[in-house]
Amino acid sequence: MADAAVSATIQVALQAVVSLAGDHVNLVREFPTELERLNKSAEMIRGFLAGADEQMHSPVVQNWLKQLEEEVFKADNVLDELNYENLRRKVKYQNQLTKKKVFFCFSFFNKIGFRWRLGSMIREINANLQRIHQDAEGLGLAYKHQVEEAFPTIAAGSTTSRQTDSKIVRSDVLGRDEDESKIVKKLLSESESDSISVISITGMGGLGKTTLAKAVFNTPQFDNHFDKKIWVCVAEKVDRIEVVFKMILESSTGRKAEVDNRQVIVDGIETELKEKRYLLVLDDLWNDQEGLLDDFFTTLKALKPKKGSWCLVTTRLQEVAIVLSRHPQINFTRHELGKLCDNDCWSIINKWVNVGEEVPKDKKERVLRRCDGLPLAAKLIGGLLSKKRKEEWLSILEESLLNRGQGGIEQIVKVSFDHLSPAPVKKCFAYCSIFHQDTELEQDPLVELWMAEGFLQPDSQNERTMEKIGCEYLRILLQTSLLEEVKEERRTWYKMHDLVHDFAKSILNRSSSNQDRYLAASERMVENINEKSSASLRTLFLEGGIADETLSKFKYLHVLKLFGADAKKLPKSVGKLIHLHLLDISGSRIRTLPESLCKLYSLQTLRIDRLEKGFPKEMSNLISMRHLHYFDYDKGLEIQMPSRIGQLTCLQTLEFFNIGRQEEGRGIQELGTLQDLKGSLEIRNLELVNGKDDAELAKLSKKPNLHRLVYEWRNRYWGSDNCDEDVLEGLQPHPNLKELQILKFMGDRFPQWFMNLTLTSLVELRVADCTRCRELPALGQLPFLQRLYLTGLENIRGIGLSFYNISAEEDGGSEGSSRQTFFPALKKLSLESMKNLEEWKDAHEMMSTAGEVHVMDVFPVLEKLSISDCPQLTTIPTPSHFPSLDVSEIKRNCHVLLAEKVLSNIANLSSLTLSGSFRQRFESLKLVKRSESSLSIYGCDSLPTDMLERLCLFPTLQHVELMDAANVTTLRGMSCSACLERLTVIRCYNLWEFPEHFYQFQALEYLMIWGCPRINSFGYPNPKNSFGQKGLLKSLERFTVGRCDALTRLPVEMFESCTSLRELNLSYCRSLVSFSLDLRRTPSLESFSLYGCSDLITEMPSGFGYLTGLRKVKIGPFSDDSAIEFDWAGLASSSSLQHVSLQGMRDTKSLPHQLQDLTTITSLSLKRFNAIEALPDWLGNLASLEELILRRCPKLEYLPSVDAMERLKLRRLVIRSCPLLKPRCTPESGSEWSKISNIPEREIDLDTSDSEAAYETL
Repeated sequence: MADAAVSATIQVALQAVVSLAGDHVNLVREFPTELERLNKSAEMIRGFLAGADEQMHSPVVQNWLKQLEEEVFKADNVLDELNYENLRRKVKYQNQLTKKKVFFCFSFFNKIGFRWRLGSMIREINANLQRIHQDAEGLGLAYKHQVEEAFPTIAAGSTTSRQTDSKIVRSDVLGRDEDESKIVKKLLSESESDSISVISITGMGGLGKTTLAKAVFNTPQFDNHFDKKIWVCVAEKVDRIEVVFKMILESSTGRKAEVDNRQVIVDGIETELKEKRYLLVLDDLWNDQEGLLDDFFTTLKALKPKKGSWCLVTTRLQEVAIVLSRHPQINFTRHELGKLCDNDCWSIINKWVNVGEEVPKDKKERVLRRCDGLPLAAKLIGGLLSKKRKEEWLSILEESLLNRGQGGIEQIVKVSFDHLSPAPVKKCFAYCSIFHQDTELEQDPLVELWMAEGFLQPDSQNERTMEKIGCEYLRILLQTSLLEEVKEERRTWYKMHDLVHDFAKSILNRSSSNQDRYLAASERMVENINEKSSASLRTLFLEGGIADETLSKFKYLHVLKLFGADAKKLPKSVGKLIHLHLLDISGSRIRTLPESLCKLYSLQTLRIDRLEKGFPKEMSNLISMRHLHYFDYDKGLEIQMPSRIGQLTCLQTLEFFNIGRQEEGRGIQELGTLQDLKGSLEIRNLELVNGKDDAELAKLSKKPNLHRLVYEWRNRYWGSDNCDEDVLEGLQPHPNLKELQILKFMGDRFPQWFMNLTLTSLVELRVADCTRCRELPALGQLPFLQRLYLTGLENIRGIGLSFYNISAEEDGGSEGSSRQTFFPALKKLSLESMKNLEEWKDAHEMMSTAGEVHVMDVFPVLEKLSISDCPQLTTIPTPSHFPSLDVSEIKRNCHVLLAEKVLSNIANLSSLTLSGSFRQRFESLKLVKRSESSLSIYGCDSLPTDMLERLCLFPTLQHVELMDAANVTTLRGMSCSACLERLTVIRCYNLWEFPEHFYQFQALEYLMIWGCPRINSFGYPNPKNSFGQKGLLKSLERFTVGRCDALTRLPVEMFESCTSLRELNLSYCRSLVSFSLDLRRTPSLESFSLYGCSDLITEMPSGFGYLTGLRKVKIGPFSDDSAIEFDWAGLASSSSLQHVSLQGMRDTKSLPHQLQDLTTITSLSLKRFNAIEALPDWLGNLASLEELILRRCPKLEYLPSVDAMERLKLRRLVIRSCPLLKPRCTPESGSEWSKISNIPEREIDLDTSDSEAAYETL
């Protein structure tokens, strides 16, 4: 399995050796000949390595590879040390520029010992490589010249490619009816164009692309529709398209083609296909080269097929579909194959073996999570179970599916792995498995790790940075579906399917030398690593702290990541790790950096989180630094920048720059030499810059890779003198900039580069707290501006000509009726805290002069308008300005006339929010019939009593939210739309009843009543009423009542028809005394919370055993009696239960013994068990438990026994406000430490605040 991984490991190391040796051969006088020999030897052995791939299973070749790997890594270490010494000399020279100038050359090695040691090591390595070279010839390994991208793909024949045919058993096709129907319908359609028609089925391995293609190929309708059907399994990456043409000829004729001449082959295909309507299937295509595909389909089109001919392609590579989609002569359709639903996966398993009721529901769910929608995974499990006795099924289902030999999922992943090229991509893929299976991988951290390990070597022309190469490798892994992309609103991350992760993990450290080079470990594991193993380690992810002497053992580390609550100090010996390229302490509690860190001249990436004493003094020595990540959560902390940071000329990532004193090397000019900065940069303390000339020294206009900039001045007196306008003029960014923020700028007007359309790429602009500005910048012509936030511009009185970028001449002297567009791309506009803004002028009115007609589009795509705390604003533009407006928010201290203007003039909103204390009473607000589906009213103390009755004017209303409406006493008048799906009422302190007519809202899915202390009843309809009781609240899925102190009971009858209810939350209703709900009435319940209801001591809910989907329960506190009466037996019989949270019994000294029966739970939280002193050993019976949380147990001293804790196999332990237990869990002297030291995630802290938020998420 790891044969290709071994080859890749050595190839990547050889690439680094060749690169380093070539770099230094001209710099070293002492042993240049040896370096040149090393370079040549490495180049020669690379050629033999390709031949070794074909004999990988020979024990003799494996031994040869073992010796080669050891020598190559030795060479890499020696050359990396040579590079370190070169960097050290550069730093020394740099720091002595004020002294007598010295001739800088590598010939000044003045330490004879160092020179002799390094030279002798290189000579020894050369001798060993020469012997290995001779052994290769003796083994008959063929030398192969390396061409493609410096490294070969796996040699032909080395991949175990599968062959497919078109035969199918129809019952094998499950869950793909819709996919099949769409593709068949498309293939039966005839294109009117002369282009060749192609449809691709793309998706990761194991999804069933081939099975679906077979089902389509064998559609009975095709027998009469197509004159010819041809099935070709490509399955290999071919370098000559003639190979595919030959396959087509052989498949169409049924005879082996004995010729290799392309013309003869193509003529034969033409004879078979000319003037025929055909269906050609190319299964498992791996070629994504545009030239190759263009050649193939251009030739295919030239064969003059009959209209209606199709080519169906299946592929894992997204790039194949992309290339085909942009081909000018192809009529292309892409079909992305998704994963199967759980029911279909289970049907596949049942097809192999009749599982029936033999598998408990929780095991079934775990099996389905393992399948993850992959038909092949389901087929493997079914096939596995079919060969086992029923008694063995449960134990089999717990095992890894990959331990099945060379077949199934492993084989699918291996095929993708073998096709990866160039070789370093294989190492990058395997390296991803060092992370936990569920880790959300992000691009920049991942690429920086690959770079630190030496997997990313610059190309020979240095046209691409290592970071760009890493992004390209990531793209390759995505294209082959070995990684999956997850896109969120503001973030993109990547994940690895757990079966793929298992494969990657199996090859990460499995090399010919059997030495682990990449390790994620706990503190105790590291202490037991021997010297030989520590010397081979390149990456160490360590959860916990590490001692000085222990760290110095790992002298060849390239990557060190320390994290967890126990990691509090970075040892001084870190300065001895001269090979270290990446240090990440951002997930630790380390708050100071030792000065020895500044000796890490090879360090490329540093990730840190809040420093209490600032940066070390000599940080400017880290001249290899490319990425400095400082997670500045507390922006008020004015940390000083490292002095002379401008010397770090390789720096690309610098999240912020706090300007300091120029004479200390912290002035803004330090940014000038950092030409490679990219991404985001915040520049603070701009009040310390003296003017335009000084600002221009930052050279921001020459930094094309910065996409986000923040300019921030510190708060000053309004009347203080400043040169802000000059400074901002000198901070002109590069036109590539996409996001800009200007904060606390105290100039009167904005600079000229705002006015002359310099920022043509700008997508987002935020201007905040610029209290002196008299005029808004001219933004109306920015072509890509999508989001605009204007906040705290207290000196702005009107929005007029300049905002739209309309000049006075244009206003009065334009000719004709040419169409103009203002804010052509703007989608979101926010005006906030503009306390003196009185008028927002209409662009049409300003442009209409002297009878001339101006045709214009203003805000043509604006979707959301938010106005907040603009008390003087009463005039806004006409509705023609907002043709696409969908969401409007009028919030906090706005004039009622503004709200009325919005409501009366803008009629097509889907969402309307009214919030805050309007300056005039709400009674004057006129409402016309609305089309909103969402209405939110926040903090409107003056809301009129009949306002709720007016909601009948909103016939399409689906969501209503009332918050902080003090004068709302009843919801009785709220007879709004039958479409109502969601009702939220929060902190309406005078609300006292919930009327019975609410039960007739058949569409209501979500109901939340929170923080209404006077509500004392939930009215329930009389059975004699017209709408009766049947079907009441039948759509309700989530019901939450909290902090309603006057509520004494809930009528259980209200849940009579709530068969769809999934979440039921009752919390902090301190007067609630009874809630005897029979949970059989709510069979769909997944989450149940009955929490903080201190008077509830009798008539508890029952029937937990009937809830087959129950996952989460949160209950307590208990009296001793109610704990006994609680339905523990029913809870224990709920096989799907995973999360249990208990708030305790204040006086009892033991946990409810029934807890030990909850064997399916994965998370247990215990809070406020005031008298308990020790946790029982029977907790070890909770075999599925992964997380244990202990909070506010003041007398708790002891965890269960060592044996019980080992049986638990916890992954996460949280201890909060347990003052007696905390000191016993410290690594220094804690008696309980041995029980928890191997738990990966530990959070142990004395948290005395334990403040419970007003809104507790249940």
